[in-house]
Amino acid sequence: MYTSILSASLQGLDAVPVQVEVDVSNGFPGFFMVGNLSGQVKEAQDRVRTALHNMNISMPPKRITINLSPGDILKTGTGFDLPIAAGIMETMGHLPPDSFKGIMIAGEIGLDGCIRQVRGILAMTALAKDMGCRACIVPRENLKEARMIEDISLAGVGNLEEFIETVKKKAWKKEKNHIEDNKEERVWEQDFSDVRGQIPAKRAALLAASGFHNILLMGTPGSGKTMIARRMISLLPELTHKEKLEITGIYSVAGMLSKEAPLVEKRPFRSPHHTISPQALAGGGRIPVPGEITLAHRGVLFLDEFPEMSRSSLEILRQPLEEKEIWIARTGGRFCFPAGFLLVAAMNPCPCGYYPDRNKCCCTPGEISRYLNRISQPLLDRIDLCVETTAPTYSEFRNFRKEERWSTKIMKEKAENAQAIQKMRYKNENFHFNGEIPPEKISQYCITNAEGEKLLQEAFSQMKISGRACNRILKVARTAADLEESEIIREEHIGEAIGFRSMDKSYWR
Repeated sequence: MYTSILSASLQGLDAVPVQVEVDVSNGFPGFFMVGNLSGQVKEAQDRVRTALHNMNISMPPKRITINLSPGDILKTGTGFDLPIAAGIMETMGHLPPDSFKGIMIAGEIGLDGCIRQVRGILAMTALAKDMGCRACIVPRENLKEARMIEDISLAGVGNLEEFIETVKKKAWKKEKNHIEDNKEERVWEQDFSDVRGQIPAKRAALLAASGFHNILLMGTPGSGKTMIARRMISLLPELTHKEKLEITGIYSVAGMLSKEAPLVEKRPFRSPHHTISPQALAGGGRIPVPGEITLAHRGVLFLDEFPEMSRSSLEILRQPLEEKEIWIARTGGRFCFPAGFLLVAAMNPCPCGYYPDRNKCCCTPGEISRYLNRISQPLLDRIDLCVETTAPTYSEFRNFRKEERWSTKIMKEKAENAQAIQKMRYKNENFHFNGEIPPEKISQYCITNAEGEKLLQEAFSQMKISGRACNRILKVARTAADLEESEIIREEHIGEAIGFRSMDKSYWR
């Protein structure tokens, strides 16, 4: 007897349909699986056989052949356990014939017959809807995640007994997805007003968050770089429903969703250790899974101890910073992962951290040069704002008073106003922030007055900046103008943007 059941396999962030074909025939008894399978999928035969035995469903002494089609796609994961078991039970007569027409199934089976959650259910459910399936049967632990896809019937099952009952009674139902946005006023646990001094750095953080500009913080140990970086996420706009689903899909494939609240409500903040490998940063594996670059999509990627990272890891950032996506090539194909993150990098000016204070710094000029040159000029050109932080004086530290104008609440209001201006300006474009303006649109949206144009020309000649850096100065100036609700970029806006580019010229020569 033969049966075929629809399931899905993950390829990058997308799900592709897979037909699980089951044939039970006379011949030498055995359990054979074919179809370009990974080790995880091959192990399914032992899990399924033992689970059915423990459910008092005996396997006949026949030849059982399982084929996962198409054969040119590598199948990974444990989600094929349930469709394989379903196919065997149908061919053995434990389920009515043709029970699974138009049904997509995925789930891992435990040896006691329990059904466990799997990665990528959101992408699989979306695929089932696009293919016109009438229902999707998923593990109960994945049901909340699957419900994010509207207008498709769903059933969540916790064990094989429940699965059999669901199939016989066709107990799946269509639920209208409705997620209410949280409009409660947020209380900031980490406030910018807690940072001692560092007014230029706070201003740079406001510019970076308002226009989605990449920022580099350089300063002595304990000067507040990490404090500022961790507070920047609070200045970014709230996620739209579309963005929430996009981020949730990424975390679903990565297997990082919460069972209780599977929808990602807040922008991600990723802070990997500086020893991270290039593969963990970009995404890797025979079938690549999202790396830290993609996990930070629509949020902040904070890289502390920037020069301590390996050169290969640092250079990986160049493509995603420019194109907002990263392509990974493997033997099985090329995979594209989104990478629209805000880079916040922090570093010391030298190995000991105290240059240019020669009373404390003991580094030689050669050591300082080698340390700084771990960051290449092409990578620096992709960073919009460079700002120096200095250690607070004793008076600033002990006699500190919080300034309301530099509180997260006030800075958030300013950022929201500038972001609203950008949203209106770019409503007909495929980008949303000033930091994302493509080179061909610079002249259209970054209009300067005569004084500002003259200042930019002088900086271009005297500072010997590249064309890419010049465009990034204009983007930052555009954000500075938006914070003042000025449609024209004036001289002071250009001057401020140039000031935040001059630090790298003073250190990297």
